[in-house]
Amino acid sequence: MSTSVDTAVPPGTADETGRLDGASKFRIFSILAVIVLFTEVAPMQYVMVSAALRQIAPTFPSQGANINWAIIIFGVVGAATSPVIGKLSDIVGKKRMFLICGVLFMIGCAICAVTSNWMLFLVGRGLQATAIATAVISYGLIRDLMPRKLVPVGLGIASTGLGVSALAGPLIGGWIVEHYSWRAIFWFLFAFTVVMIPLVIAIVPESKLRTPQKLDLVGAVLLGTGLVLTLIYLDNGQAWGWTAPGSLAYLIGGLIFLALFPIVETRVKQPIMDMKLLFTPRVSVVLFIALLASFMIGYQSYAVGYMTQSPPAAEVVEQVKTATWDQVKAGALQQAQAQAEAQAKAALPPGVELPPGAVVVPPEAVYSQLPPNMVDVQLDPGYSYGDGFTLLKFATHVTLVQSLIAMLFGFVGGLWIRRSGGRAPLVFALVIFVGAAIAYALTSHGWGMLTAISAVFGIAFGLYYAATPNLIVEAVPAEQQGISAGMLGVMQAMGAGIGLAVATAFLNANPVRADVTVLGQPTVTKEIPMLFADKGYEVSFYFIAGAALIALVGAVIMKAGRTPATGGTAY
Repeated sequence: MSTSVDTAVPPGTADETGRLDGASKFRIFSILAVIVLFTEVAPMQYVMVSAALRQIAPTFPSQGANINWAIIIFGVVGAATSPVIGKLSDIVGKKRMFLICGVLFMIGCAICAVTSNWMLFLVGRGLQATAIATAVISYGLIRDLMPRKLVPVGLGIASTGLGVSALAGPLIGGWIVEHYSWRAIFWFLFAFTVVMIPLVIAIVPESKLRTPQKLDLVGAVLLGTGLVLTLIYLDNGQAWGWTAPGSLAYLIGGLIFLALFPIVETRVKQPIMDMKLLFTPRVSVVLFIALLASFMIGYQSYAVGYMTQSPPAAEVVEQVKTATWDQVKAGALQQAQAQAEAQAKAALPPGVELPPGAVVVPPEAVYSQLPPNMVDVQLDPGYSYGDGFTLLKFATHVTLVQSLIAMLFGFVGGLWIRRSGGRAPLVFALVIFVGAAIAYALTSHGWGMLTAISAVFGIAFGLYYAATPNLIVEAVPAEQQGISAGMLGVMQAMGAGIGLAVATAFLNANPVRADVTVLGQPTVTKEIPMLFADKGYEVSFYFIAGAALIALVGAVIMKAGRTPATGGTAY
């Protein structure tokens, strides 16, 4: 490992970090509970704001499709700032940065709750995005404070939460959306943080471990800017066009900044992260696996949610038929009205004008002469999914089971890792990732089957998120914990973005079309917006399965994580 980063103290002894070796179990688990609860505000807000997006849109009518930036900016800013915030937690203190993120999140909530200015709203969402870094910081706090034997379990619990976001996010968020203004979402999140900050101050001690160095601002700018530009491209390439010059400018610019980052970091005295450490197999292989595994994580939540909330095919056919029938009736009435007026004018003496509205053709008389079933609609290709769920119904019928199982297996994964290391549960999780992706592609697409597969996927979700932070903790020294966990978060965010971008490209290549035939007229084909053929989802899931399979191969051959976790004493 490079010696370019000064270490305040050699890691390992209790008095250097404030480790709670002599504390009661009640105090230890109280501290862990507060830490974990505080980090759950980020996933909880995601569910709630997503639920409110349709209600938020009318407040900013000029934005149109850009309203999605209310979601996009949270992920982009959060992923880009997490490594820097993680590094600052190594330098100035983890609890301190924990609280700073909480205050920034509160300010962002207040801004979003009161403003009707779009740019100011995005500023508020950007401030809220710092909450993503609380998960990064929590890994360091748990490593520094928990007794060594509880670190693997603590990380497993922290990675999947205590169920607040799994329960409160879908249920409270859905209820608020249906009964109150969208602004109530942000006031609820504000109130939650107001309650949590004093608990963090009073209950969670500060880690005593510090890395005595200044933040490398040049490296921070290169890393942050590169990530922002790259993630913007991944999030918007489908809408803007992957090969459009404007889109490619973001990608090329982002890759240039990211390429410059390691070059600069190898030349500065106190880099953000030791590049030799970053590229050692015990770190780089975990980051590579996280990138590919996150393809599945990002796409699964999108695809399952979209399929269950889409209308059934029969309902779409009826909507197209009704709209076409209305057009036919309007055309027939207009034609009959014109004929009646022409006949009336012909019957008038020369020079006499027909008063406006003098001739009125009863609509019922025209409609009754139209032959029944003169409009035929066939979907080509059709689709077999679509339950017409509201977001609240989707949460209660599908995601709630998956989230609770994931929470349970986050804890189980921590126990497993403490006994045998992180590799075995990671391998098991990736086997399920591959199997679940194939099952989504092969089986029926009704909500019952999707829920069953999602429940099994919840096992893998919990084990995966328990394994990856534990593997990073075991792979890096304590003074590099924050930035290393931040890099893990970056790879997961980029993986989710890449997986979703590629998979949605397959979807857009397989749209649902309606062949509309009106009696006596040629068939007209209309593309149904935002609906995709079964083949699109199936090919997408096969692609996701392939990415997970490559990640599985990496986990099988990796040498790290084959021995019981030490809680961070290996390096």
